[in-house]
Amino acid sequence: MKETDYLVIGAGAMGMAFTDVILDETDATVTLVDRANRPGGHWNVAYPFVRLHQPSAFYGVNSRPLGSDRIDTDGWNAGLYELASGAEVVAYFDQVMHQQFIPSGRVTYFPMHEFDPASIAADSAQSEHPGGQVVSFTSTVSGETTEVLVRRKLVDATYMNVTVPAQRPPAYELAGGVRHGPVNDLASLTEPADHYTVIGAGKTGADACLFLLRNGVDSDDITWIAPRDSWFLDRARIQPGQFFETTATTFIDQFRCVAESTSIPDLFERLERAGILLRLDDDVEPTMYRCSTITTDERNQLRRINHIVRLGRVRGIGLDEMVLDEGVIPTTPNSFHVDCTADGLRRRPTVPVFDGNCLTLQTVRSCQQVFSAAFIAHVEAAYGDADCQNTLCGVIPHPNAATDWIRTSYSNSLNSAHWNADPALTAWLAAARLDGFSSSKPPSDELVEVMLGALDYAEPALAKLEQYVAELDADSGSD
Repeated sequence: MKETDYLVIGAGAMGMAFTDVILDETDATVTLVDRANRPGGHWNVAYPFVRLHQPSAFYGVNSRPLGSDRIDTDGWNAGLYELASGAEVVAYFDQVMHQQFIPSGRVTYFPMHEFDPASIAADSAQSEHPGGQVVSFTSTVSGETTEVLVRRKLVDATYMNVTVPAQRPPAYELAGGVRHGPVNDLASLTEPADHYTVIGAGKTGADACLFLLRNGVDSDDITWIAPRDSWFLDRARIQPGQFFETTATTFIDQFRCVAESTSIPDLFERLERAGILLRLDDDVEPTMYRCSTITTDERNQLRRINHIVRLGRVRGIGLDEMVLDEGVIPTTPNSFHVDCTADGLRRRPTVPVFDGNCLTLQTVRSCQQVFSAAFIAHVEAAYGDADCQNTLCGVIPHPNAATDWIRTSYSNSLNSAHWNADPALTAWLAAARLDGFSSSKPPSDELVEVMLGALDYAEPALAKLEQYVAELDADSGSD
């Protein structure tokens, strides 16, 4: 029987980031099991023109840079740090696996193997095998089943369950003959449509609209079905390297906005005035927040689209009309309908990260999945007590509603307070490549002065966030 210290289920971004830190900070062995034929998770089936929405410097594994810290000189991200393409991300993870993990002699990789996540809980309930826990997984090619004795922990790196449109059928009815496909199909069209209807208002929908505009489609030939408007983060304010002080100042500004706010609506007005949150339409109040970033150039391009339909979700598409929750709009047989409705950041029930011999990877800093996985691995390596580990790794569910900005900011602040109280952990964060919000470089005198002034806002801001969370909880309880 094969043996391993850690069995990591899922060789996506989180599984890879976790494994990287375990290899770097312990002498443990790791077995990686994944249903795909190469590492990278959902990146293997993402749309061809996808790019990171955050700088490449914030993504990947902690020990190996992604990209070259290049500043883009053209396009709608010009002047900011590069955003890796999907192809670059896939190649990067393949290199990490085959040039770094496997040559270490401590990683065994099983691609094209299936491990049912439901079996994790079932296996954990069994009496432990002397020296560990026996688990199994099966090849989707040969059908051969492999048994492994896991000496330390079984790590579920699939729990966050990122889904892209190409992975599932649409949730609405389609009449025969309707031109329709997932966003992936845009890059392989061979015949132009007379109109394009983008369905979904999240990151993928925005990317689809920008792709069409970038490729010369007239803005009047685009309809965007947007059941909810979103708050966006200004990408220019979330940058590493030479822009680090701007990023740090942004977080200080957030504390100031919170501390000085008088109500939840007033808080969002302040955040918008400060340029921390951006909206697409000044006349439409956003009801969604999903951590999507945007540049002002990208926002200006999206604002060129005049046909934005806010009538709820699509229920059915025929050759001549589309049925939505709150009305019917026309379409044509030669319109191409672009499905962008998969929930890439689905909200999952929160479970303890550390639970006996099971470890479930989740976000411990809002919308920073790979950093979270690396951080959890460090906590696993450096802290032995489960209660301490779970205190340091407070789970922050993916945001959905606009007011989840408040909830995630509050949870981030609580986690940061625990981390900053531990000098060793603070030092690890400062040296961690994936922690784009720390820096081992001493701040300038000007930033030090701003940071010292911001201390006056920290405590009242935390108290105000706690108050607003209580108000939101009370409102949800009365619904």
